[in-house]
Amino acid sequence: MEAATERQVALETLRLQLEWGADEALGEAPVDRTRRQAMTRPAPALVERSPSLVATAAAKGARPAAAVRADEVAAAARSLQELRAALGSFEGCSLAATATNLVFADGNPGAELMFVGEAPGAEEDLSGKPFVGSSGQFLDRMLATIGLDRTKFLITNLIPWRPPGNRNPTDAEVLICLPFLFRHIALARPRRLVLLGALAARSVLGGNAGIRRMRGKWVEARVPGLDEPLPALPMLHPAYLLRTPGAKRDMWTDLILLKRTLEADLSGT
Repeated sequence: MEAATERQVALETLRLQLEWGADEALGEAPVDRTRRQAMTRPAPALVERSPSLVATAAAKGARPAAAVRADEVAAAARSLQELRAALGSFEGCSLAATATNLVFADGNPGAELMFVGEAPGAEEDLSGKPFVGSSGQFLDRMLATIGLDRTKFLITNLIPWRPPGNRNPTDAEVLICLPFLFRHIALARPRRLVLLGALAARSVLGGNAGIRRMRGKWVEARVPGLDEPLPALPMLHPAYLLRTPGAKRDMWTDLILLKRTLEADLSGT
């Protein structure tokens, strides 16, 4: 019975890789010849990025008062439990009034790897956990192919409440929620970040580049409360992959980069 289960898992993994476009194996590991240098080095050099959305808005004097208050509330949290409680009682974001549940985090809060998505959907709103709907299940399947499950990483969203009708968050909502995300990262102190989707990547890293241009390399994320920049890997959001199957090849390349980098971290090379 156990052998049959293992065989089924192996067949499902092969089927998923075929969906991504990994339909040919010439060696033990796939080679992306358009990014030979990045794929042959487990931990590529970090690339400087422009300031985050918060820093940019502050420089322009455009931050809403609720965002300033969010800074104060988030900074006062001394643990992840306190941060969750602070978010639960925070009244500065109108999204909290329309959402069913606060969606804080899932996975291992002590893990060295942290994933950041964009905003909860309907299933996440009902359960109070991030990435449990169709895109989250797809993400779990993708990560399983490189040996990752939720015991090995922490996962959260930039926006902790579902926007009505799954609309895109406004700039003001992002500015209000971003201090809580930064505090979440600072308290969890992961070794590496993965940023899923353009909104998460641009909000944390800054700039206006599209996710297809940002993905594929480790970059520096400057997080308030951390003394050193944090390596961050922008990736395509799993919901985008479900809508755009042709992009799965890029995701496969990024997963291999993530896998090799984590292996290098473990070996100390």
